[in-house]
Amino acid sequence: VLLQASGGGSVQAGDSLRLSCAASGRTFRGYDVAWFRQAPGKEREFAAVIRASGGTTIYANSVKGRFTISRDNAKNTAYLQMNNLEPDDTAVYYCAATPRLIYSRLADSSAYDYWGQGTLVTVSS
Repeated sequence: VLLQASGGGSVQAGDSLRLSCAASGRTFRGYDVAWFRQAPGKEREFAAVIRASGGTTIYANSVKGRFTISRDNAKNTAYLQMNNLEPDDTAVYYCAATPRLIYSRLADSSAYDYWGQGTLVTVSS
């Protein structure tokens, strides 16, 4: 599976962005899809995940209530809607996918087999 992340940009605090993660090569219908992010000088961290069925979503506490992850399996695309952005959200955002994981590993970046190239989100105050 090849993943292409897009939608990043430079915005002001309080603004919104929607990131897209388009998959090619094979359908990712049976894959869990997650977004991770890496801020300058920091380690990559989990942001959100959506299970293959689309019925379960999990968010990091830092983005809960502001970000929404979704997927459209017909379009082989996952999304991350980011509202009320804060300067601390500044990071390179990566989408990742892997066949169904056990619940305890959903936020573990090492568990994901396929990664997009990242898209930069910059939020200024």
